[in-house]
Amino acid sequence: MKFRALLRSSAALWTAPVWGGIVAFYFFYALHFEDSYEEVVGGPLWAAQQVARALNYFYAFAYGITLGLATWEGGRLKRDRVWDLAPSRARWHVAGQTLAPAVGAGWAILLLPVLMRLVETRLLPTPTAVLPLAMGMGIVCAYAVVGCVLGHIAPRAIAAPLGAVAAYYMINKSSAYSDPIWPRHILGQLDTSVAFGEHYSAITVLLPFLAAAAVAAAVASWWIRGPHRLPLRFLTTAAASAILILSARTASGWGIADGPVSAGHAPVRCAGEAPRVCMAETGGAVERLDDVRSEVVESLEKLEAAGVDVTVPSAVTDGLLYRSSTRPRSTPSIWWLPLTAQAEAAGPEGRIAGIRYAVLLSSVTFPCSFPTTVTSDSPTAWIVNRDAALLWAAYVVDAQDPYLRWRADEYAQFANGPEVLAKVRERAEKGRTLPTAAQRTAWFEQEKAKACRQMPKQPAGGHAATGSQGADS
Repeated sequence: MKFRALLRSSAALWTAPVWGGIVAFYFFYALHFEDSYEEVVGGPLWAAQQVARALNYFYAFAYGITLGLATWEGGRLKRDRVWDLAPSRARWHVAGQTLAPAVGAGWAILLLPVLMRLVETRLLPTPTAVLPLAMGMGIVCAYAVVGCVLGHIAPRAIAAPLGAVAAYYMINKSSAYSDPIWPRHILGQLDTSVAFGEHYSAITVLLPFLAAAAVAAAVASWWIRGPHRLPLRFLTTAAASAILILSARTASGWGIADGPVSAGHAPVRCAGEAPRVCMAETGGAVERLDDVRSEVVESLEKLEAAGVDVTVPSAVTDGLLYRSSTRPRSTPSIWWLPLTAQAEAAGPEGRIAGIRYAVLLSSVTFPCSFPTTVTSDSPTAWIVNRDAALLWAAYVVDAQDPYLRWRADEYAQFANGPEVLAKVRERAEKGRTLPTAAQRTAWFEQEKAKACRQMPKQPAGGHAATGSQGADS
């Protein structure tokens, strides 16, 4: 049968307005419900991330529609007694031709939102960015095989809609599994999100495809004819069982929404030396790279001029390049700071106070360790001295406003929070009004030492921050 005639007689064509309309609705409404068009195109833009977001709504729908259409076409093959009319033709060849429109519908459901998203963001796909799309298209083929067999063994008028709904429900609800956890990762809807600069590891997209292909091969083996069909059936069933067990065991070691990803692939643009400042090229604020570097250099120079012992890093790198859980920790020679985030928050013009604030937290170090979090029952004596020293340094780099906002938020948990903040400001003002630079620097060092002396001893196993005040955060 010619393809045009095959397409005209296929259920995929006359149901296209339904599933096509649903794809359009989900893309233009659901996909933009959280992020408006302006926020999407404003950045950060990363092809793998945008492809993953676009596909997330459509995996279950594509599989369900494909299964339903393939079941319908499989039932039509049985009803029309195609195998009896053309016994010499290979069953897989006839089935492949008949299922092509159903597979095309499933592929279209996955391809359309991806293409629209890439056009919308003006991004070019990379081979690694389209890995989840290739996985989904492969799984669509597997569902088409299963649907064809289902149409041969059950009434298509019942099996097609029920199969489509059951597949959609099973895949869509796979993200709710927590015990066992493996259905979240191998049923075909990727549970792991992709951050800027990341793409899925090969194993993340390979396991769902292998699981679906194994089931499809086992199902198909019980439908084909041939002289050696019985050994083939047992062999494929055993192989499929082994693949499913191995896939489930592998995915059971992954966390919730935490499948393997590969990070650190976003391109960067750098400026200057010592420090060399690098920002994400497609982060949305790279046009302010020179301004960002000026803020970093100026802040370091002001701290040095004020007598603060500062180790100038060799590189200051954009924290956007890695998510917080995979980002390398800052070292004295390489700092990871939220450059793009702060540049975007400051707008296209004007000073970037957030950069100066981040440099402050990375530059000022203490000779002791402090708790990473402060609770309402924490003693406040050391907090006053530590924060007074930091506020003094914040005034040096003109970052007092973001610093005071941060401390006011943390002091809110104290019953006497306003009094603590007033004490911090009073002590910092005392250090700033000393007559000579040497006295101001000496006060700063004494305040740091006093904070460490008043710091209570950490219990065994307690968590503390050492050195800088948390540039990584």
